[in-house]
Parts: sequence; C-alpha cells; structure tokens
Amino acid sequence: MNHIQSIEVRHLDLPLIKPYVLSYRTFESFEPYLVTITTDSGQIAFGEQHISPGSSSETREGGWSFLTSSAADMIGLDIIDAFEQIADKRSDSPVAASALLNALDQLKAPGYWTPKDHLRIPVLTAFSANTRDEIENELNEKLKLGFRTFKIKVGKDVTADKERVHIIQDTLGDQGTIRVDANRAYSMHDAIELSQVLDPKVCELFEQPCDTYDWEGNGGVAKASPVPLMLDEPICSIADIERASTMPGVGFCKVKLKRFGSVSALCEAIERAHELGLQIVLGDGLGSDINCYLEALVSEKYLARAGEFNGCFKIQDGARILKPHLKFEDGHMVLKQSEPLVLNQQVINTQTVRVEAYGNSEN
Repeated sequence: MNHIQSIEVRHLDLPLIKPYVLSYRTFESFEPYLVTITTDSGQIAFGEQHISPGSSSETREGGWSFLTSSAADMIGLDIIDAFEQIADKRSDSPVAASALLNALDQLKAPGYWTPKDHLRIPVLTAFSANTRDEIENELNEKLKLGFRTFKIKVGKDVTADKERVHIIQDTLGDQGTIRVDANRAYSMHDAIELSQVLDPKVCELFEQPCDTYDWEGNGGVAKASPVPLMLDEPICSIADIERASTMPGVGFCKVKLKRFGSVSALCEAIERAHELGLQIVLGDGLGSDINCYLEALVSEKYLARAGEFNGCFKIQDGARILKPHLKFEDGHMVLKQSEPLVLNQQVINTQTVRVEAYGNSEN
C-alpha cells in the first residue's frame, strides 16, 4: 500500500505581466494554493488551484482552512482512502479540495498524466484593446503570434460593448474567431441587446451573460442570440450539464478542473456533454502552471478547439512555478514527451505568502 507521509500547503502570490480585467474584479496577480504530497514510497505529486474572490461563495480564507485541516487528517492514509475522504467533503470548499485531488490523481495513476508524445494544444488569448487603432494593433500582434481565437470581455456598458465588439469583428474578419464573455454582468435585456451585434461568421459563442443562478435569464438570451450561448459558472456537475442540454440556444458548456474536482470527474463530465450534443470549452484563465498542464492533457484527449487554460502565460516569467516553464509556440501550448512536473523551488520560496507542513518530510 502507498501511504501519505507528508503534505505541504502554500499560498502563493504570482504577479501578472499586465492586469487581467474581468467585470467583477481586476487581478494584478494570481494567488493559488499549491499542495505537495509525498508518500512513504517516495512518490511526490503537486496540485494547484486559485480561488477567485467574487466568482463564487468560496473564500480564500475558507479554502486555506479547508486545506490545512484536511492535510493534517490525511497523514498516514492510503492514497485511495485519502482521495475518497476529500471527494466526500469537496462541497465544503470545492476549489481548495481540487488542489488536493489533483495531486492525488497523479499518485493514483503514476505516469498516466505525463505526455506520451510531443503535444501541441491550441489556446486562445485574452484581448484588452478598446479603441479602433488599439484593436487593429493588438489583433495584428496576436495573429503574428499564432493566435486564432480571442476572448472578448464585456459586461460594464452595453452601448460601449456593442461598439467595441462590432469593431473587433470587422477588423478580424475571416482571420480568426472571438468568444464574447460577460462574466454574469448583464441583465437579460442588456444581454439580448448585445447579442444582436454578434456575427456568427466571427463570433463562436456568447458566454454567461447573466447571473450564475439566473437560469431563466440566461435561457432567454440563448433563445434570442444569433450565436450559441455558453454557460460557465453554473456548470459544476453532470446534473448541471444535463439541465443545460434542455435549454434551446445553449450550445456550449464551459468546464474547469477546479469545478469538477478530480481529473477523472472532469473527463466524465466532458463525455456526458458530448453524449447530450453539447459542445465543450475547457480551461481556467485564472489557473497557474499545474492546473493549465492538467487541463491541457484532458483537452488533447477530447477536444480540438482552443482551450482557455492560458493563465500560466499571464504570469511574469520570474514567477512561473514549473521548471522548465510550460512552453508557448505559434498559438499553442507545447508539452514535451514524458516530461514530468518539476517545481521551481527558488521561485516558489520567493513567492510564498504562507506555508504549513504536516507529517514527516524525510524519506
């Protein structure tokens, strides 16, 4: 049997290259929790997740409390028993629990979540320009980098948003596609108004226009929108996917590792969505290297469209936690064959806000 010998839990602060602006918050840095689990046989695995204040009711302090208390209880447990214990109480702090489950995922199946071949997985890019000249310049710059899918954030001013989206669509033309994301910020009325400027030849989808729990409002937008609607924040279980599949005009669900907990549960969710005829977009733009790595491996298995697991590329090079960094090349994340995860301990030590350790760290 393989038992847990030690667990280290860290709260990191990873500064971004430039501010990441959402309708509900602007991030200057990401603050993920990093978990390192060591077994009595010498296996080491890592998990990392970022609790985003304002995205749900889960708080960073609550997540830290969950991680530290859970880590203490896991010492000495068999990895299967530990996985089941965390999975059973995941609803107490879903994102924090995912950090532990992702490390346990790797211990349960050593080598399975290491690339068997060299992989090139398409990713989209965030987009920040506002004026016509800025939009043209940023599109040209990012097209040269190989990006073909662009994430357009809206939700603060429907009139200004309409004008900006219109300019982006006209400028981009047939050179790529956009995804328009309101981050739950619109009323149904404003979301329907914005949707009428979306061009199906350029715009792939309209993401989460209304509040997380406003299924009726989002459903009303879906019926009126000329492009498919994608639900994001409400999609946390297979039951949510099944509910979304009954809504006319909802063509996509966004899934994220932190919402489904384990890698295996994420795979099951994608398979069920495909059975129901829903398309999937995968990825957390607020994730750091380990989360992005695992989501990219899942994407390669199931999906061809650009993933949104691009958070690692928003972090300053000097704050990237893997060694070597996950590589970007011509619009793709590149994963090398059989290359395991290795932490850059110097960076991690520098960027640590707080740390707790449990068990015996000596082999």
